[in-house]
Amino acid sequence: MTSGRTRAEGWRRVQLGQLRALLEKHEEDVLLALNCDLGKPATEAMFEIIALRQELKLAENNLNKWMRPRKIQVPLSLKPGEARIQLEPVGCVLIIGPWNYPFSLTLQPLISALAAGNTAVIKPSENAPATSNLLSKLIRKYFSSEVVTVIEGDASAAKSLVDLPFDHIFFTGGSAIGKKVMSSAANHLTPITLELGGKSPAIVLEDANLEVTAKRLMWGKGLNAGQTCIAPDHLLVQEKIKAPLINFFKNVLNDFYGLNPLKSKDLAKIVNEYHFNRLNEIVRSARSKGNILLGGRIDSESRRIEPTIIEITEDNDIAMNDEIFGPILPIITVPSLGKAIERIIQLDRPLALYMFGGTIAQQREVLRKTSSGTVCFNDVIMQAGVPELPFGGIGASGMGRYHGISGFETFSNQRSILQRPFWLDLKLRYPPYRLSLPFIKKMLS
Repeated sequence: MTSGRTRAEGWRRVQLGQLRALLEKHEEDVLLALNCDLGKPATEAMFEIIALRQELKLAENNLNKWMRPRKIQVPLSLKPGEARIQLEPVGCVLIIGPWNYPFSLTLQPLISALAAGNTAVIKPSENAPATSNLLSKLIRKYFSSEVVTVIEGDASAAKSLVDLPFDHIFFTGGSAIGKKVMSSAANHLTPITLELGGKSPAIVLEDANLEVTAKRLMWGKGLNAGQTCIAPDHLLVQEKIKAPLINFFKNVLNDFYGLNPLKSKDLAKIVNEYHFNRLNEIVRSARSKGNILLGGRIDSESRRIEPTIIEITEDNDIAMNDEIFGPILPIITVPSLGKAIERIIQLDRPLALYMFGGTIAQQREVLRKTSSGTVCFNDVIMQAGVPELPFGGIGASGMGRYHGISGFETFSNQRSILQRPFWLDLKLRYPPYRLSLPFIKKMLS
C-alpha cells in the first residue's frame, strides 16, 4: 500500500481478472464444496457463482468511471479555486465471511475491495469447512499473499484478527457476533460494515395473486433451506385469505419438493447440529400446540427439515424470539394493513420487508411508516440480485452498504481536495479585519 501501486487502474484490473479466472476454472469445485457443506442443489450453488460474475462485470465495466475525480462547485468566495473528491484506497481490509452463502458472500465484498485498490485478509466461516478450505487453496493459487491472504480457523482466529488495526472490517453474520466485532474495531477506531439480518416480515393483502404469492414465498423459504439473511421470516396475513393461501402452499410444496420433501434433491440441509436442534425445537413447540399448518417432518440423520408453516397465536411464541434462519414460516393473522405496520414497527428494523398485493398508495404507506434495509413488492429475495442496488441493513440488521458503486465507496476514502492559485490574494481576509459582519453574512450566504 505504501508504494502506491494499488492505486493504479491497471493493478486493480489485474486483480479482478484473477478473480474472474478463479471463477471460470473452478466452477465444479465450488459446486462440490457447497453441496458438501450445505447440501446445496447445483442450481442453488450456481446462484453464488452467478452473483459474483455479475458483480465482477459491473466493476470491470465501470471501474474507470468510478475512479475519476468528482468535481465539486466552489462558492463565489473561494473562486477561482477548484474542488474535487478523489476516491482512494483505505488500505488493508478484513473480510469475515458467513456460512450460509460461504463462497459468494465472502468474495463479493472482495471484488469491491480490490476494485477500490485495497489489499485484503479473508476469514471464511469455519462452519462451512469444505468451502473455507477451497477458498484458501484458490486464493493462494491466484493471488500474491501481499494482495489477498486467507486465514482459516475457528472463532478464536476471528477474534485475533478483529483485534488488529485493519483499515476496514467487513463482517457478514449474526448480530451477537456483529456486536463483538464492532466492540473490537472501536479499539482502533476501525470503520466497519456489518451485514446482519433479523426478522424480515412479509405482508399478504387480500388483493394479492395468492397462487403466485405462495410460489414465491415457498421458494424464498426453501432456498438454501431458509438459511438466507433476507428470507421472509414470518407472514402477516389478512384473515380472509389465510385458508386459501394455505391451500396454495400445499400444492406448491408438492410441486417443488414432491410428496416427501426430505428426500428431494432440491432441498438443502441445515448447516450443523446446533442450528438443526434450534429449528427442531421450534417445530416441536408448534406441534405441541397443534399449530403446524403444513409440513413439520424432520430427518435428524440428514439434518433436513421440510418447509413448514406454523400458526402464531401468542406474541411470546418461541418462533418470534429471534431470526428463524430455516425453512419454517410462521403466519400471523392481522385485520388490516395498518395493524400489520403496527406489528412491524414494534420490532427491530429488518434487513428486508416484503408486501404482496396492495395499491400504489398502500405501498407508499408502507414505505412512509416503516424502515428496513431493503424492500421488495410482490416477490422475495430478488432485490439482492440487482447489482446496482445498494445492499445492507439499518439498526439491528446492520450498517453500511455494498454491491456496485456502493461497495466501491465503502472501501474507499473520499478525499476532499481544494486547489487555489496564488494570483488572487485579497487583503480583506487577513487581520486587521475591515469587513462588517452584515457584509460578511450577505457575501457568504
